[in-house]
Amino acid sequence: MTNQIKIAVIGVGRWGVHLLRNFLAHPQVDVVAVVDPHPERLAAVKQQFNLDENVILTTEWEDLKKVPGLTGVAIATPATTHYALIKDSLQNGYHVLAEKPLTLDPAECRELCQLAEQNHLILMVDHTYLFHPAVEQGQAVVQAGKLGDLRYGYATRTHLGPVRQDVDALWDLAIHDIAIFNAWLGQIPVKVQATGTVWLQGAGEQGSRGAEEKKDINSPLPQGLADLVWLTLTYPDGFQAYIHLCWLNPDKQRRLGIVGSLGSLIFDEMLQSSPLTLLHGEFEQQGNHFIPVHQKQVVLELEPGEPLGRVCSTFVVSILNNTPSEISSGWVGTQLVEILAALTVSLEQGGKPVFLNNCSQV
Repeated sequence: MTNQIKIAVIGVGRWGVHLLRNFLAHPQVDVVAVVDPHPERLAAVKQQFNLDENVILTTEWEDLKKVPGLTGVAIATPATTHYALIKDSLQNGYHVLAEKPLTLDPAECRELCQLAEQNHLILMVDHTYLFHPAVEQGQAVVQAGKLGDLRYGYATRTHLGPVRQDVDALWDLAIHDIAIFNAWLGQIPVKVQATGTVWLQGAGEQGSRGAEEKKDINSPLPQGLADLVWLTLTYPDGFQAYIHLCWLNPDKQRRLGIVGSLGSLIFDEMLQSSPLTLLHGEFEQQGNHFIPVHQKQVVLELEPGEPLGRVCSTFVVSILNNTPSEISSGWVGTQLVEILAALTVSLEQGGKPVFLNNCSQV
């Protein structure tokens, strides 16, 4: 294989545009085609990026099969379309980078991973946070034991829209924080629980609902898309992480932390200049009292680099070396979908614990 690979981007909506931007800037990539069902989007990216006349702009996926020497595809389409697109791509000999989640069905994910392996192709999932410098350094801090004995974790991911119509807040938002906790701990959950509330899109409705239509958070969820979700993840060593997700809260937060006996590690994405902070602090017992000691705040310096740029570069290197990404392979994506599927079962059953004994191994 030469050091110049031909890539097509499928879907240039809100996220696909950023994938296209990064691949256009990559010295070892020749973007040969862009696919999107909306002609106005194709016209917009042609103008925005001043695309060469040789770049194929098409609304039809099938047109890619006529492109000679196509090496790989980057798929940024609705999750419901992933399975068919990825399977067809792999069967046609294309390496695949897919937006998260890999699919909405764990069985489909496993099938795609096996198909990629059988055809000696790269299947990678764009779990962008796993390539964030703060997440990479946070993993090193936790696994070096700098927090002491780990006690619990917590995360909040809230904002006011966009409100998805294809998946609920669980499937839209949770995968990011679950991926970070799994990476920092070097484990995957063995038990999960989820409770939620539906306000906007209830059973059989596509439009908005009034607050009076709210479903009690401790009751089984009706068919509908949960706007608010609370998760509990339990890991093999007993560590628990608690996650709060909501897409109708104007208090935008992107904050995750792990608490240990010697301090806490906080990843606050909203603090762009200093997103990763190590808070030292522990207790010293004096008689019947516990006195805080050794308190200190350290803002950790991070290597520069756009996380999505790192994703795209890793995909290119994986193709050139024919070696799957250890950070975000298809099997990593499958694990996360299995966890989300288990959380969905718990959510539908009003928070009943669901055990994961057979998560796919990376």
